[in-house]
Amino acid sequence: MGLASTEKRGQSVEVRVRADTPAFRPLAELLALTYGPAVVIPQHLSGISGIDLAFIYGSWAARRAGEPGDAPADIDVLLVGNPPRGAVNEAARRAGTNLGREVNVRIVSTAAWEAASTDPFLRTLTERPIVSLELREENP
Repeated sequence: MGLASTEKRGQSVEVRVRADTPAFRPLAELLALTYGPAVVIPQHLSGISGIDLAFIYGSWAARRAGEPGDAPADIDVLLVGNPPRGAVNEAARRAGTNLGREVNVRIVSTAAWEAASTDPFLRTLTERPIVSLELREENP
């Protein structure tokens, strides 16, 4: 169907998705909505107490918003609240294993988030694409 190209390299065959096809963007979006970070990460974070809000930011959020650039090497997550760091780190590790890329989590307090305009990092973050994550309250 022309969605991928193949190239034989020794005993292996390299398969590449063709991003220049009209079907690429809709198929990539469908896969991201079904199996991507915005689905996988909440599955691992749900049930951890103390998380008020959760977002994906950085290059992954930018690509999802349609900004051009290389595929993200990692996924940046911002948690607002006061969750237990150990539980968050374990959830990020498991999500990263499922996604095949590192998940980096930054935690900020609710007060810091509410005063985002006074913090250079948070101000920049709110001016760039971010993806809100919906977390369930029960354990995964």
